[in-house]
Amino acid sequence: MNDILLFGVTREIIGGVTLSLSEETLPENVGELKRILMERYPGLRNITSLKVAVNNEFAGEDTVIRPQDEIALIPPVSGG
Repeated sequence: MNDILLFGVTREIIGGVTLSLSEETLPENVGELKRILMERYPGLRNITSLKVAVNNEFAGEDTVIRPQDEIALIPPVSGG
C-alpha cells in the first residue's frame, strides 16, 4: 500500500494528511495518478501547478510509480 503525503491546500481538498492507495489501484505513472486524483477530488483541478514528488524528487508525468515509492502532492508555495 502506498500513502500519498499531502501538503498545503491538497490536505484541505482531500481531507487529511495522507491518502492511501492499495497496490491494486496504484497507477502506473504520475500522469495517471494525477488524472485519477483529479477525477476523485475535483478541487485539485483548480491548482494550476500541482507537483508530484516520487522518492523526494519532483517527477514528470511519465515517471513510473512502484509499490514501495514515497509519493507527495505539492501545491504551489508562496511567501516572503
